[in-house]
Amino acid sequence: MAAPLGAIVDALGGSLVGDAAFLVQRLAPLNSARPDELAFVASARYATQIAASQAGALIVPPALEATTADRAARIVTDDPYLYFARLTQWWRERHEPARAPRIDPLASVHPDAVLGPGVDVGPFVVIAEGARVGAGARIGAHAVIGRDAAVGEGSVLHPRVTLGERCSVGDRCILHSGVVIGADGFGFAPHQGQWIKIEQLGAVRIGHGVEIGANTCIDRGALDDTVIEDGVKLDNLIQIGHNVRVGAHTAMAGCVGVAGSADIGARCTIGGGAVVLGHLKLADGVNISAASVVTRSILQPGHYTGMFPIDDNAAWEKNAASLKQLNRLRERLKAVEQAIARAQTRTDDA
Repeated sequence: MAAPLGAIVDALGGSLVGDAAFLVQRLAPLNSARPDELAFVASARYATQIAASQAGALIVPPALEATTADRAARIVTDDPYLYFARLTQWWRERHEPARAPRIDPLASVHPDAVLGPGVDVGPFVVIAEGARVGAGARIGAHAVIGRDAAVGEGSVLHPRVTLGERCSVGDRCILHSGVVIGADGFGFAPHQGQWIKIEQLGAVRIGHGVEIGANTCIDRGALDDTVIEDGVKLDNLIQIGHNVRVGAHTAMAGCVGVAGSADIGARCTIGGGAVVLGHLKLADGVNISAASVVTRSILQPGHYTGMFPIDDNAAWEKNAASLKQLNRLRERLKAVEQAIARAQTRTDDA
């Protein structure tokens, strides 16, 4: 279903320049958009790509408005990327309306579970005793909501999500397929060459507006709860260990591993494949590069990177200690070179 450009601006704001009746057939990337499609240009550094694009309409920052006058129309906004994000939400709501909520007859809902108004429950869902599902939530096929667990209003659990007993998910959350919330944390006591299980008696508490990617796992706490605060965004295949705390609006890319009892601050970013060791603390505003291994607490905001080839541990520790001295050795070498150069100059003058 197409949408007039004027309707988009009426809904989302921005300054419309050109034909308000331009009919947008699809949202498209700049490099593959066709004349009846709408694309966006995030910043002036992508200006060179505009000439090659066939997009009939563009979302652009003010600095590029004059350079796009050959288009049928353009929307001018200070943050095109943010505008495009909101546009995708508006487009989906308009073109993919949600079905009327219902409880599928193949679902198993315990009589003591509490479902709010407008809850949609798919086939083969299991909702256990004492579970609570807030108004307007959607529970996909084969999902499991354990005993005394809670799902907030407007949240979406895609097919095959498992929410363990006593765990809670806040309002407006999205959990993608295969997510497991509240499996046992990895806790064992060594005894005579064997491992004795430590029962995990805590739960997982997830705040509001959290999105969790496919097949990500968040373990329940050993005694206290594992906590994911409001607005956190987790990619696919992430492992969050028991008793971890992740601060509000932190984002993690795919395959990150966070070991037990790590405390990660608010508004952090952690690149794909990075690892945070257990019991460490990351301050608010810390950014970790992809594939880094965080081996110590980081108490100041900033961008950090740590990569090193695997080796025998004793050799690795010696090499790592030497590596930390390289800058100091470089400065000493420069000082020696400068002293030699000065001495040479005096010899030549003599």
